[in-house]
Amino acid sequence: MCGIVALIGSREAAPQLLEGLRQLEYRGYDSAGIATVEADGSPGAPGRLHCLRAEGKLVNLTARWEAEGAPGHCGIGHTRWATHGKPEERNAHPHLDGSGRLAVVQNGIIENHRTLREELQAEGVTFLSDTDTEVIPHLVARRLRELGAEGHAADAALLLRAVQEVLPLLHGAYALAVVWADVPGALVVARRQAPLLIGLGEGEFLCASDTPALAGFTRTILPLEDGEVALLTPLGIELYNAAGARVQRTPSLLSGTEHVADKRSFRHFMLKEIHEQPETAALWVARHLPEGALVALPLDEAFYEGVEEIEILACGTSRHAAQVGAYLLEQLAGIPTNVFYASEFRYAPPPLVPGMLTIGVTQSGETADTLAALAMEQERRLGHGDPAYAPKLLGITNRPESSLSRMVPHLLDIGAGIEVGVAATKTFLGQLLAFYGLALAFAERRLAAGAPVGRDRQGLETLVAELRALPQQLQQLVDDHDRRCTELAHLFADTQDVIFLGRGINYPIAMEGALKLKEISYIHAEGYPAGEMKHGPIALLDARVPVVSIAMPGMVFDKVLSNAQEAKARDAQLIGVAPAGPDTALFDTLLPVPEVDELLSPLLTVIPMQLLSYHIAAHRGLDVDQPRNLAKSVTVE
Repeated sequence: MCGIVALIGSREAAPQLLEGLRQLEYRGYDSAGIATVEADGSPGAPGRLHCLRAEGKLVNLTARWEAEGAPGHCGIGHTRWATHGKPEERNAHPHLDGSGRLAVVQNGIIENHRTLREELQAEGVTFLSDTDTEVIPHLVARRLRELGAEGHAADAALLLRAVQEVLPLLHGAYALAVVWADVPGALVVARRQAPLLIGLGEGEFLCASDTPALAGFTRTILPLEDGEVALLTPLGIELYNAAGARVQRTPSLLSGTEHVADKRSFRHFMLKEIHEQPETAALWVARHLPEGALVALPLDEAFYEGVEEIEILACGTSRHAAQVGAYLLEQLAGIPTNVFYASEFRYAPPPLVPGMLTIGVTQSGETADTLAALAMEQERRLGHGDPAYAPKLLGITNRPESSLSRMVPHLLDIGAGIEVGVAATKTFLGQLLAFYGLALAFAERRLAAGAPVGRDRQGLETLVAELRALPQQLQQLVDDHDRRCTELAHLFADTQDVIFLGRGINYPIAMEGALKLKEISYIHAEGYPAGEMKHGPIALLDARVPVVSIAMPGMVFDKVLSNAQEAKARDAQLIGVAPAGPDTALFDTLLPVPEVDELLSPLLTVIPMQLLSYHIAAHRGLDVDQPRNLAKSVTVE
């Protein structure tokens, strides 16, 4: 969602702010802005605030900066994804106080903003936007006046104190940055339930809501913990906890180069990322399926002990991966597993039971609903008191430096590298692979302990052998279906509705296929269990409604083909994702996939789904990488 950058140092801030915002474009946004503070050259003298904002893409803001300028060595920037107020320039960040000398950018939602707005309006404050954020600069400015800023020399400590004393008034989640023209050499940042980190450069500091904004700036970071506030000056960082006490913490290093985004020669990032999936799989196989062992995960043996049930918390695409994972954990490892919408879990959690493993799945590691659900589950289990109910938390993410990694004691890094396209592709595959590894690890240990599992040792080894062949199969699939789906896309020129069908372990893939099509082509699509079609959805079918059916050899193969015949009898255009052969000749169009163990089939059947959605959207001339109304990292509830 929204992106924050903030810089203080010895060079002009605006170019670095704009570059940082460019690196955060993938998060999704509808307007952008920067504010810089220009010093007049006299020590201790007030400066001048320059604020530029623009509706639409970052190129519009860049054009304004090139025309008007924004000098200064201290500044803040923001890309906004609209929550409160339409995507118009007046609602773009930064927002200013009444004097126009104090500016704020913010991610998150201030839940009590209406009450605060009414209170400020009663005091004579005029609001210029519909946003929740605008209350913050007015509150800070009011507190500065109460602290005597107008009658005394302003300094950084005064700004810090004012921000610290305003934060308890704000209910909800936020990451924010504040600059004040009266103190050109100070920047204050704070976070609560929203990501924010500080990058340490040479004589300068860059704050950002995500690591890509630090590309080319630094690899040394200091992530802010929940409730922390930091004062940044050219001389260093002062870090304070929620109670106002000064804290010291050692910076860490970003791992690898996953924060650098490069589209290479591909038309869109999404297409590049689909083509990167064979490499994602190859890296996973090399790390976790070593020769001579069944599976190797970075989890100690104590992690597996005492797990009797599993609950998985996730949203969107991550939830579809979790549903495949639940199938594997139940059918392969024999562990009862439930998947919950993280956004619903907090408000209707299941009864507590002993021996529960809770898994949070989020590609970014910053999904607000998933983090909040994990925090609530941890708190209620700690409150139980019985050690049998103690929380055991595991995170599955693509961002090991994220908030999730600091919340949970156990982490599986899917290692897919930076994914820029809003519609998840290679990270979905990475999440699936993480669940395959987890299910195999549990199955191996439960088999050794004599517990019931879905495969014997030889069956598990056969499954692993097929997994090792996955990268080559994926490469062939991506190459073949890129061409096939390009040719097929024109058939969807006037399509308004599509039905996706799957059964068993491929039902979540049908839902994922429908979600991909909705996300980037804006075609209404729904995924159903194939056996449920006759219980309602079949009423939608006619010659104008294509049906995409996943039919992989296994226990439900004949049933899926029968369900597909029912659709064809209603004149639906029938597209099959299945192995080529006599049984699948019934499909009007076949997107062939190799025949593999049914348990492994989701890793292959998802590829045609992704490429079909991509090429339909590209054929329609749509913004594939940044579809309307969507954000890559959903950091608000």
